[in-house]
Amino acid sequence: MRKLFFVFAVMMAIGGIVPLHAQVMKAADLEKYAKERYGEKWLDAAANLAKDITLDKNQSLTYQQVIEAPGKTKQQLYVALNYWVIATFKDKQAITLNDKEAGCIIVSSTISDIVEHMGTLNKYAVSITPVIRLDIKDGKIRVTYTVQNYDILADISGGWLSPTDNGKKTAGDSKRKEDDKTNANLYDEQWEIAKHYPFVEKDPQKRTCAKALVMTHAYSNAIMDKVEEAIKNGLVGNEDDDW
Repeated sequence: MRKLFFVFAVMMAIGGIVPLHAQVMKAADLEKYAKERYGEKWLDAAANLAKDITLDKNQSLTYQQVIEAPGKTKQQLYVALNYWVIATFKDKQAITLNDKEAGCIIVSSTISDIVEHMGTLNKYAVSITPVIRLDIKDGKIRVTYTVQNYDILADISGGWLSPTDNGKKTAGDSKRKEDDKTNANLYDEQWEIAKHYPFVEKDPQKRTCAKALVMTHAYSNAIMDKVEEAIKNGLVGNEDDDW
């Protein structure tokens, strides 16, 4: 019975019953998490966060945390983190480096549509692709989380003053299938974080970027929390040597 329970628990974690489908959490869960921590006034929240944020030398948003794991060897920590990474990020291309000897795992995985905002002329859907680096030593790991750009899908027919067809937007859903370039209303952009609000006060995309910053920051916290949980308690809570 205990073995069956363990298998079911692993299937739950890997199969997406908990929010681990290709990312640590879905955009809707991330927004709820961000609101609980920083409030629902995105402009104010972004401005407050910016007081304590320093962009790195590449003008990227980078967070780093060392998590202590007393008594655990480099090998034990590597196994725990490797298990967590494989179970969490389903895209095989997400793991860009997995070096057991060096004690380093690097993951780059997109979380889509963390912001959807209708502006005057355009509608924007914002996604991010953080680079997550896990460096492992005996008794501790270091987590580095970096985002340089917001990935933007802009819809020129989705704004408040965009053309309409009999009172209806001609498109305006800011959605498309992967690699679909057939909709002329949709186009891709990359916005450098350092060139937008709150790091630049006069920003025409101020409201979009305020929420994007808060959501990006919240996701970094979620990553740190999940990594710490994985090395201290395991993915499902019973990965120990007593079996």
